[in-house]
Amino acid sequence: MATLAARRTTAATLGLATALVLAGCANPTDGGTTEVAAEHGSKTQIDISPDQKRITTGKVDSIAAEVPEKIRKRGTLELVSSAGSAAPLTFYATDNKTVIGVEPDLAHLVADVLGLKPHINTVSWENIFVGLDSAKYDAGLSNITVTEERKEKYDFATYREDNLGFAAKKGSGLKITGPKDVAGKTVAVSSGTNQEKLLVEWSAQNKKAGREPVDIKYYQNESDTYLALQSGRIDLYLGPNPTVAYHAATSGKTEVVGTYSGAGAGLQGLIAATTKKDSGLAEPLADAINHIIDNGTYAKVLKRWGLSDEAVTRSEINPPGLPKNGS
Repeated sequence: MATLAARRTTAATLGLATALVLAGCANPTDGGTTEVAAEHGSKTQIDISPDQKRITTGKVDSIAAEVPEKIRKRGTLELVSSAGSAAPLTFYATDNKTVIGVEPDLAHLVADVLGLKPHINTVSWENIFVGLDSAKYDAGLSNITVTEERKEKYDFATYREDNLGFAAKKGSGLKITGPKDVAGKTVAVSSGTNQEKLLVEWSAQNKKAGREPVDIKYYQNESDTYLALQSGRIDLYLGPNPTVAYHAATSGKTEVVGTYSGAGAGLQGLIAATTKKDSGLAEPLADAINHIIDNGTYAKVLKRWGLSDEAVTRSEINPPGLPKNGS
């Protein structure tokens, strides 16, 4: 039976999937916009053009003073995010080169508070952590989940709930609520993610219970994954719920058939700004996030991308994350 936390997550993320209902298509000739339903029946016009007109806020001297001196003197905040296209988190505008999405918007707001110019670097997923380890980048804002294993090497300042979604071909008839529902199924997932960790653990639980394991597949990018889903080479794709819900809404070819907390059954998963451990950045990042929560600009950004359901009330430093053993 699902725990209270898991049921709460399911209700919230199903609400998000329902909310992302396509009402208009992206069209560069009309400025590049997509209209989706937001909270309480209202509609949000998502701007996918290069000219973002981002929401901004002012510098807060007391919080800016917390930033390590080396970064303050440099004047830029070196941020890193995953390359590729994962709307509405981080993806490319209609010019196919400008990086946009909820993650870049929040990164710009945080940098505003800190009085720094944000420089967003896009790299492959694994190179986010390579770059953080070498101090090439100051912080990662790339839908990174807080996990107990990652906390051994990194510090976290949370800024969004982490919910996962199972995507299937529209009309599949599938419904995913737990391990038994993916037994014997072919499921795609990205390597090195908490989604992969969850799927591997569910597969092991199935084998222990005498059921078929999961046939886990890996693809280089989302477009290949969705092609495999449409052709029937895979049954399901497990990814961040915002991206699978957005794809279902905008393509009309897939559907979200199950959701789950990114931290497992007993804990609400959290997405966080990620820094090298003891870098001195976690506290100013958390304070900056709490400032934009308090002044309302945070809520405006989430609403802009149709993600109000994933808001947090406060940023926490290194909260409990996905357990090492998945229990």
